[in-house]
Amino acid sequence: MASHGELRLIGENYDPGFIGMMKEDDGYGSSDDFEGALGNDQDTADNGRPPKKKKKFHRHNPHQIHELESFFKECPHPDEKQRRELSRRLALESKQIKFWFQNRRTQMKTQLERHENVFLKQENDKLRAENDLLRQAIASAICNNCGVPAVPDEISYEPSQLMIENSRLKDELNRARALTNKFLGRHLSSSSANPSPSPSQGLNSNVEVVVRRTGFCGLNNGSTSLPMGFEFGHGATMPLMNPSFAYEMPYDKSALVDVALAAMDELIKMAQMGNPLWIKGFGDGMETLNLEEYKRTFSSFIGMKPSGFTTEATRETAMVPLRGLALIDTLMDANRWAEMFPCMISRAVTIDVLSSGKGVTRDNALQLMEAEFQVLSPLVPIRQIQFIRFCKQHSDSVWAIVDVSINLSNAANALMFANCRRLPSGCVIQDMDNKYSKVTWVEHSEYDESTVHHLLRPLLSSGFGFGAQRWIATLRRQYSSLAQLMSPDIHGEDINTVGKKSMLKLAQRMAYNFTAGIGASSVNKWDKLNVGNVGEDVRVMTRKNVNDPGEPLGIVLSAATSVWMPITQQTLFDFLRNERMRNQWDILSSGRPMQAMFSVAKGPGQGNSVSILRGAAVNGSDTNMLILQETWSDACGALIVYAPVDASSIRVVMNGGDSSHVALLPSGFAILPGVQTDGPSMQPDIDENTSDGCILTVGFQILVSSVPTAKLTVESVETVNHLLTCTVEKIKAALSVTQLGSVE
Repeated sequence: MASHGELRLIGENYDPGFIGMMKEDDGYGSSDDFEGALGNDQDTADNGRPPKKKKKFHRHNPHQIHELESFFKECPHPDEKQRRELSRRLALESKQIKFWFQNRRTQMKTQLERHENVFLKQENDKLRAENDLLRQAIASAICNNCGVPAVPDEISYEPSQLMIENSRLKDELNRARALTNKFLGRHLSSSSANPSPSPSQGLNSNVEVVVRRTGFCGLNNGSTSLPMGFEFGHGATMPLMNPSFAYEMPYDKSALVDVALAAMDELIKMAQMGNPLWIKGFGDGMETLNLEEYKRTFSSFIGMKPSGFTTEATRETAMVPLRGLALIDTLMDANRWAEMFPCMISRAVTIDVLSSGKGVTRDNALQLMEAEFQVLSPLVPIRQIQFIRFCKQHSDSVWAIVDVSINLSNAANALMFANCRRLPSGCVIQDMDNKYSKVTWVEHSEYDESTVHHLLRPLLSSGFGFGAQRWIATLRRQYSSLAQLMSPDIHGEDINTVGKKSMLKLAQRMAYNFTAGIGASSVNKWDKLNVGNVGEDVRVMTRKNVNDPGEPLGIVLSAATSVWMPITQQTLFDFLRNERMRNQWDILSSGRPMQAMFSVAKGPGQGNSVSILRGAAVNGSDTNMLILQETWSDACGALIVYAPVDASSIRVVMNGGDSSHVALLPSGFAILPGVQTDGPSMQPDIDENTSDGCILTVGFQILVSSVPTAKLTVESVETVNHLLTCTVEKIKAALSVTQLGSVE
């Protein structure tokens, strides 16, 4: 296996060649005769005498090489008699035999030293990572009993200082015992105390560390604070995300370090190796992982592939307009990471920070995380995965972040790999000279295909569901949006800069709530409903809102489904986002034409924007209800999300007011590209040149009762289901789609 330390050989030019052990020579059999090599070959022109003529080298023939190699295997140190016998048999001089064996032994020694250096470098990296973990644990630990730092100041680890510190702690323990005897009337024995492990115990690589999780915190760490929401750009506050479990779970930190190093090594090779590991399709087709070559190249360190699981693996490289450290900071923060990819991550949490890394570079940072990955369709189950995330800086301008699933399961958590596990996946980031970064993303996972509806299986098997292309497309779109958001001149009319940013924050919350409702994320506690007259392809859920000011109080009903549309993604997107055509499908608009009051661009292209829509006045009457709408489209999908908002509330937001108290329930559409699977090159259907179609997801969230304690009726469920069906039928009629695919 390649040395982890050798990864530092990646320079600023980021050589895409394979990083591994230095290639050994094939043997010394083809070496030259070094006769006279120890003589004085220097030019002696300085003393006036002509230089000596250098002797010619003599190359041994194949027969001589074979005989010498065979004898060397049996006896690497021949004596004088054996050298004479070889000289006679091979027609070589005795000193030629002598020099050959000397050179062969030297080469053998060099090879052994090289192997030893590689091994020692790997062990050194491992020890450094473990040392960082121990230092941070010692520096940040607090006493579980009294709540004060266990190590209040920097302590010297000299023997004399340790003895003094030990004596001080014994005195404190004796005083505590005396107070216990005096006030509680009982004796506190030394065995009842639970002292922290000694430094020598902490260095044991096999020790199991028990982490007590309470709420969001991982280790009971004095430096850990509760995040009160996360900021993206100028701060779009999202709900606090908590772990889904709160029980004591032992795990071996040293084992996690080993897994992280092995995963990083595999990611680097996966990112840089070409054919035969990756097979590129015709034209601009996607790269396909050669599974047989993968099995020959890598060994599994997280267990065998579960029975019945399908493999998906993709790789994508792109230039992104940001610096490497900015992306590192986003990816190593669970909340910012989830906010950067809201359509792919419905929930993310950092369970434990094993190492925070070195300074701002986050080198050797290691975290234990849990996340829910989603595709915007109710027909694809959420993938809940526990994994470790490891960040490594390989040079001044190159970083890598790798994720790999781990199974921390015990009797209370035996279904950790229920539907998916993530093999080493992540990205290699290289800073370029033009304020861009070159990002190579690798996604590799195994999942249970039987849990996915047949309509969505081609999308997932092609990699466009959870693959690298989707991560890269989202990353580029989000950073373009961020650049637009932070620009001092955001295009829009009749609204100041503060108001524009406040409106964008409100739209971001709207889109987040919509995607969380489509995937049934555990962030919002949805209860799934099974109603006899609702098709299996429709997911109906409900929840109660009691105290969230960002939503109407009462019972919220959510309904979503996915259907096949035999038109292109771009055609469908342009139709749904056009406010002049909205009355052709929006039942709630009552057939009234809509007009855009103003629009704020979120990136290049007309489709990436946040708009305020208003219904045209009918018979001289105006309406006090407006529609907030956000739309975007990229190579891997599109989104149209909208929600009715009160005119007075939106005026406050446009003037720069707080948008967190604006109550809204989002509805909308998610468009996933159709995939051609007939040939070796699988491409999404996103332009007008192909006509296979796309997948449309329709979702509604509706307030069915303003009383949180009210009971949900069957009529309410049927009403939402009817709204869903009528909307799809109206879209079909407006686009003259005669063969609209339905889910069976």
